[in-house]
Parts: sequence; structure tokens; C-alpha cells
Amino acid sequence: MSIAALKPYVPLLFVLLWSTGFIGARFGLPYIEPFNFLFIRMLLTLVVFFALVLAFRAAWPGPRQALHQMVVGSLVHAAYLGGVFAAIGWQMPAGVASLIVGLQPLLTAVLAWVVWRQRLLPLQWLGLVLGLIGVALVLAGGNRLGQFELTAPALAGVAIALVAISVGTLYQKHFGQGVNLLTGSFYQYLATALWMGLLTYTFETGEVDWQPELIGALAWLVLGLSVSAILLLLLMIREGEASKVASYFYLVPPVTAIEAWLLFDEQLGALALFGVAVTVSGVYLVLRRQAAA
Repeated sequence: MSIAALKPYVPLLFVLLWSTGFIGARFGLPYIEPFNFLFIRMLLTLVVFFALVLAFRAAWPGPRQALHQMVVGSLVHAAYLGGVFAAIGWQMPAGVASLIVGLQPLLTAVLAWVVWRQRLLPLQWLGLVLGLIGVALVLAGGNRLGQFELTAPALAGVAIALVAISVGTLYQKHFGQGVNLLTGSFYQYLATALWMGLLTYTFETGEVDWQPELIGALAWLVLGLSVSAILLLLLMIREGEASKVASYFYLVPPVTAIEAWLLFDEQLGALALFGVAVTVSGVYLVLRRQAAA
């Protein structure tokens, strides 16, 4: 099959890779504390990205843009990944964490409406309402049937992740234009490594149980996501397909839920599954309008 024939599947493959980030966290966290896990991952990712920058001879941004990229990294990587990994480490199911942070397009749309007075159409408002109702159904259904138990720290972690990636997305759109993707990402990951290093050395013990599951999870998160996913993104940008990625993101929560069910037997009851479908429909309504715009 030719590269041209594979091109329509590239955005879907990118999103499938993205969904496995939650699974990688679930695999590795029994053997390492969350911030230390991310600290090691970021150090390895920086090495890989520095090699990619040299290989592609990417242009480095100036000091002001580098600072903007570090702010973006603090939000969309440090706070987002830190919140998600902490929530999963505090026993939140990977599928539920994915569903909650999957509300990011909805929260971003609301923030854009509040900050920049961007108009939301009736279908987008309907999508926002459906998204919130769906998450409520998932949380209520899971707790009621004893399929999982939500704790305040886990909810706080995933809420921080959701707000951070939404604010970081708007910040990147406003201040991050024109920055090379590779060197911009390098500064984002540099900021993340600094934050994770500070957090792990301040609040964690540093104990690591180097089991094959942890090593495999680290290798996958660095090579499968930080390298493969970013190269797919570069390909989509080169081929003019990047705008289509948004329309696929509504698939991430159900795909993650299926992966978590197959790998970890994380089960959701009928009410929770209905909530997933409602949430996905809500995010789809918002993303559909954004993609059209």
C-alpha cells in the first residue's frame, strides 16, 4: 500500500497513539511514583527531541518565544500530565481519567467565549451540556455500582489537568504562532522536566521498582507517543491534514475505555457506558463546529 493510500488513516493512528498514554500510565504507576515517572520520561524525551532537532536542523526560537513555549509546557504537559498521572496513581480508572480530560474542547470553547467573546452556536451549547451530563452519568454509575471509588485527590488531579490543558491550548494559540514544532516542543518538555524534578524531589520518596512493565511503559511513552505521535503530526502538517485531527479526538475516551477493559479489566456498567456515549456526542458537536470554522 502506498503512502498516499495510507494518508487518510494518519490522523486516526495519531489519536490511537494518544489514547495509549493513559494505558502507559496505568502500566507503570504501580512501580513508581507519578512525578518521578514523568521526570524520567521527560529526561528521555528531551534526549530524543534534541536528536530530532539536530537531524532536521530545526530553527531555535528567540528568548521571548522560548519563554512562551516553557509556559505552554508548564500547562499542557506538566500540569496536564502531572494531574492525569497523579489521578491514575490515586486509583482513578484510566478510562474515566481519559473521559474527564476529554472535555478539554468543551472547556476551551467556554474559555474562548468568556475571554475573547467568540460566539458559540446552539449546537455547541448543546454539546457542552451533553458533555457535562455524560461525565456525571459515568461518575455516578461507577460509584453506585462499586466499579470504582473516586477520591478527592484523584478528582482534584484530573480537574487540574483539564483546566491546565484548556488554558494552555488558548495560550499556545495566542503566543505560540510561528515556532518550529520540534524546538518549541523541546522547550515545552524542558519546562516539564524542571517541574517534575521539583515535585518529585519535594514530595516523593524516589523509590523505583524496575519491573519489565515499568520499563516497557517508559519505552512506549517516549518512543510510541513522544516520537511516533509527533512524527505523525509533522507528516499531517506537511500534507495539510492537521486540521482534521480535532474531529478525531472525540474517539479518545471510548478507545481508552476499551483498551483499559482489555488490558486491566476496568469495567463500566450500562449507565456509565451510556454516559460515555453522551459525552462523546457532546464533544463531537463542539469539535464539528470548530473544524468547520
